[in-house]
Parts: sequence; C-alpha cells; structure tokens
Amino acid sequence: MLETPMPDRIPPSRRPSLSLEIDPTDRLMPSGGGESPRAEGGRSARPRTAKAPKPPRPPKPPRKKKSGGGRSWGKRLALWGLTLAIWCGIGLAGVVAYYAVDLPDIDKMTATTRRPSVVFVSAEGETFAAYGDIYGQPLDLSEMAPVIPQAVMATEDRRFYSHFGLDVWGLARAMVTNLRAGHVVQGGSTITQQLAKNLFLKPERTLKRKVQELLMALWLERRFTKDQLLTLYLNRVYLGSGTFGVDAAAKRYFEVSARNANLYQAAVIAGLLKAPSRYSPLNDPEASHKRTVEVLQNMVEAGYIDQKTADYAALTGAAQMTRRPVPAGRYFADWIMSHLDEMGEVQGKDIVVRTTLDMGLQRKAEAELKAMLNAQGAKSQVSQGAVVVMSPDGAVRALVGGKDYDDSQFNRASQGLRQPGSSFKPFVYLAAMEKGFQPNDVFDDAPVKLGNWSPGNYNGRFEGPVSLRHAFANSTNTVAVRLIEEVGPPRVIALAHKMGITSELRNDASLALGTSEASLLELTTAYAPFANGGEGVTAYGVESITDPQGKMLWRRQGGGFGPVMSQHALAYMHELMQAVITEGTGKAARLDRPAAGKSGTTQDYRDAWFLGYTADYVTGVWLGNDDQRHEMKKVTGGGLPAQLWKSVMVAAHKGLPVHPLPTPDLSPPPMAGDGPGSLIPEAAGEAVRSVGNALDNLINSIFGR
Repeated sequence: MLETPMPDRIPPSRRPSLSLEIDPTDRLMPSGGGESPRAEGGRSARPRTAKAPKPPRPPKPPRKKKSGGGRSWGKRLALWGLTLAIWCGIGLAGVVAYYAVDLPDIDKMTATTRRPSVVFVSAEGETFAAYGDIYGQPLDLSEMAPVIPQAVMATEDRRFYSHFGLDVWGLARAMVTNLRAGHVVQGGSTITQQLAKNLFLKPERTLKRKVQELLMALWLERRFTKDQLLTLYLNRVYLGSGTFGVDAAAKRYFEVSARNANLYQAAVIAGLLKAPSRYSPLNDPEASHKRTVEVLQNMVEAGYIDQKTADYAALTGAAQMTRRPVPAGRYFADWIMSHLDEMGEVQGKDIVVRTTLDMGLQRKAEAELKAMLNAQGAKSQVSQGAVVVMSPDGAVRALVGGKDYDDSQFNRASQGLRQPGSSFKPFVYLAAMEKGFQPNDVFDDAPVKLGNWSPGNYNGRFEGPVSLRHAFANSTNTVAVRLIEEVGPPRVIALAHKMGITSELRNDASLALGTSEASLLELTTAYAPFANGGEGVTAYGVESITDPQGKMLWRRQGGGFGPVMSQHALAYMHELMQAVITEGTGKAARLDRPAAGKSGTTQDYRDAWFLGYTADYVTGVWLGNDDQRHEMKKVTGGGLPAQLWKSVMVAAHKGLPVHPLPTPDLSPPPMAGDGPGSLIPEAAGEAVRSVGNALDNLINSIFGR
C-alpha cells in the first residue's frame, strides 16, 4: 500500500501566524471529489457545512482610576438641597395660602369695631368709673411728647425703623434669652406685628394667628410709612383701665394730655404694654414704679437719654405723679349700668354720665363699713354689709354693695334680697295712722296666736297695755301683729308699694315683722317720703348724659309720685320714729340734730338693719353674711348697724346747718275773728293741751304704765 509522503516539518520561524480571517482557500470540498478525511477510529467523517466564525468582541478599554470623589458627593448634596428647597417653598406657599384664605379685610382697618365707652362722673365732676373702650384724642407723632415714642421703641422694638416688619435679630435674641431662662421672658414681636394683632386678630396663642400676624405685618409695612405705623400703634394700643391709645392713658392715669407727658409718665405708659393690669399705677403703684425704672434703663441702652437723666426721673418722677385716690363707687357704677337702657337713645354711643354720687361721702361710707367689719366682724361673726345714702328727693349720694368690690362684685345694696325684720314696721304703723290711730293709742302687749303661729318679743317678756309710741320705739312684736290685724295686710302692702317697695310682699300678718324679702335700696327709697314731707320718690343716680364732646343726649326731668301719705299721718310717724332714737332701740344712732329711724333684726340674727333720716339725708345700713345659714353673734339693728349709720350720717352732715324735720303743724287753726293781739287762741290751745295731758296721765295710771 502506497503511503502518502508526509511534508517536510516546517520550522517554527517559518510558520504562518495565527489568523482568524477567512481565506479564499478555506472552502468546502466538493462532494465525491478525493478522499474525505477520516475521523478517529478509522471511520470517515460525514461531510458538513462549515460555520462562519463569530467576530471577535472588541477588547474592553482598561478602567481608569476615579479621582475627585468629594466633588461628586458635593454635586449630589447640592442637587438634593435644591430639591428640598423647592419642596419646602411649595409647602410654605401652601401654608401661606391656607392661612391667608380667611385673613381679615385689611382694607377696612379704620372701620374696626369697638365697644362704646361709658364714663361715669361724680356730682363734683370727678371721673370714678369707665366701661367699654375709651379712646383719647388721635394725635400725630409730631404732636405727642417725644419721650413717649422713644420709651415705647426702646422697650418694644429698638430696630423699628430698620426692619421690614419682622425683626430677625430681635427674634433670635428673644429665643436665646427664653432658652436660658427656661420659660418665656421676652417676646420677639415687632411694633408692626403688634399693630396687626391689635387691629385685626384675636389674642389667642396659635400657629394660625402668628402666621396671619406676620402676613399682615408685611402688608402694613408695604402699605404705610414707618411714621404712620408708629402713629397708628400709639393711638390704638390697649393700656389698661379700658383705655386705648397714649392720650387716653395719659389722661386716665395722670390727668394730662399725651402732648404734655413728662419722661417718667411716658415710661409708665410704655411699661403698661407688657401687662396693663399688673403694672397699672392705680392698681399697684409699687409694681408700676419698678417696671418704669426698667423702661428708663431701656431708654438709656437705646441712646435716647443718659444714665443721669434716667436716675433723676426715677427718683423724682413718682413723687411728681398725680396722687389719685383709691377707686371708689364701682358698686354705684354697676347699678347705673344696669339701668342705662331705660334712658333713651344712648345705646351704642360713647357717652359721659354725670351722676348724683358724692365722692367724698362715697369714700367715707366705704371706709367706715370696711373698718367696722375688719375691727368687729370676726368677733361678731359678720362678714358683709351694705350702705345707701340718698337725698330726700331720691338722689343716691353713696352706695356701697359690700366690703370689697375686688373680692366680690355682687351688689348687696341693690341686688341682695333679705328679710327686713322690724325695719318694715313703719309701713304697718303708717297704715294704722292713716286709718285714724294715734301714737297715744293703747294696745295690749300680751301673747298672741294666729293659727299655729305665736310671735314673741325679742326680750321674751310682755309689758301689758302700752301706747303705740312705746311699742314702736321698743319694737314690740305683739303690738305690730295686733295692729296689722286691725288695718289688714292688703292695706299695708298697697301703702308699702306706694312708698317705694317693689318686691313682692306676703299677704298675711307675719308681714308686720318683716318676713317678706326686700333690698336695702328699696327700703331706703321707701323711707325718703318721711324725710321730704310725704312725697313719693324713685331712687335715681343720673342727672344727665352727654357725648364726649358735651352734646346733651338725656337729662333727668321731673320725678316723684306726689303725696303718698296724709299730713297728720306724717306728723305721727315723725313722733314715733324720733322716739326710736331718743328713747328706744336706736339710741346708738343719736345725732346732734333732729333725726328719726327704725332698727330691724331677723330671726336667729341673720340680718341686722338700721334705716333713718334727717331733713337732709336718708340712710340705710344692712349687716349680715352672704350665707344665710351663718348666724351673727347676737348682732341687732340697734347695735353695729346703728353705730355705722351714725358714723356715715355724721360725715354726710359735716358743715351743714341744723334743719328740723319737715313735721306738719297739727295745732288747731285760729278761730274766726281772732286778731293778732288776741290771747283767746293761746288760752284755748293751752287748755286743750292740759286736757290731753290729763287724759294721758289717767290712762297710764289705770293700766299701770
């Protein structure tokens, strides 16, 4: 078998290089041509189609080592920060839009509503109370004393003229100060923000209010100049005691215009901004002075004044301030306020009410009541009282509704309804005098029983037959009950209402002992006809009402109901009621002039009264406790109430001449034809008086008096 010769071995250096390119000779052999190469094992391989080789992948470029990684992270942070800022801006815009939806109409700033002011002036012209919102005269910044805006800016907003409505530095300083203190000691609001809050918003502490406050502050800064904003603020800000604006405050606290306020007064006003009630010179002079010293120091730090000027003002300013007396007459003012709607078209207007109040007498009555309760109240177990002083025509000159108005505003003089006890007996006796009874008529002081009721006397004893004069002077209960049975309760009720009692009265014999409740003001009014000659009156406290410019809006006209008793009944009542003070239960009330009155004490010493009059004044006093379950320690009307009545009446009559009571003359008229020189009428009168005295002595001897 012929062997195919093997080609010679090719040296490595001559070998063709490895190439993956397709050569034209690299083609398939034709079928049937030549021998096919054999496979392993001697078997010939099946012819197959050759596949095109895959193109090689391009080699990857070598990785370069990264450099500047910090720059990459910086870019990312910047991108994230920008994204966050955008979202925060969107969120802030949403918050602003949300809170701006119900912003007040800031275009109506000058039409802001307020409560009408009511200023009360005494009969002498002294302002003693004010209600509502009191605004002073609107002043331009140039018209005010320069120290006022300086004191305000030094204390409230030193960078007022440099910020845009929000003081960023001041806010940051306040936050640091508050964090160090652990609580809020300093605010960061600007004057513009405070103006926005005062004009448009409620003083509530909420996020909504703060956002709206800032929005409106920015609007105000854009709309007005700095001088205009400061002028608005100083004319509108609340400064205590119902006053708005620096002019009203200067007049209220110092009785000067804001045009003429001195340095110390300006510092007082600026100090009020922090807490008007707490730092009021009327409420707490000491706290006001300390706050004023702080404001003066603020002015030094702000460069408005030097330290020497501040020290001098602090040293001398308080002494130069108007020494205003302690507020008085607030119970009286409350009583008038409750009746203003009865006085014509004055509602909804700023008004000045000129009253009947005598401020000197009012202060004296308040002081005397408080002094008595402080000195003897605890010992006698009495904690409250009330006093009413009026002229015989019904004009109320003093009205005290309790021991301390700051502790209790309940007016015990006009609102308190209590049983008057024996102080109601004058109406029973007056009804009897009108029916024909006389002071010398005799009644039996003996046990009396009406159904299951059997009243007794205070001393527990019975005197037998006594005159009505004696029974009245010594407040004998049994005689009063027998007397009301004689005249009938309906007659007494009608007469009491005619005299001035407005409360409902019970229609039975117990009325004689004062079992129906009434107020002290009612009783004092009902006693007035005894002092004025028998004319019915209405208690009143207002003489006239004007607007702040003096235009008359209402004036009292007329008054009174005409005669409510006959002249002979009035003369008899004067005799009976004078006997109470001269010889009966009211001896502690004796004055150095003619006076008459009646004491009253209720069961178990729950109430004690004394009411009486002279020709010039009618005064009523009540002592007791608000809780009627608490009994006083044997306090009767002839004791502490009579003593208090006397002290008040002495003060009321100081400097007045002595006037007799208006007692009608009941002597018989002269006989016809009698001349001025005739002695017959005199002799006849003397004979009548002699017979009367003889009959009186006979009656007394018969009944063993």
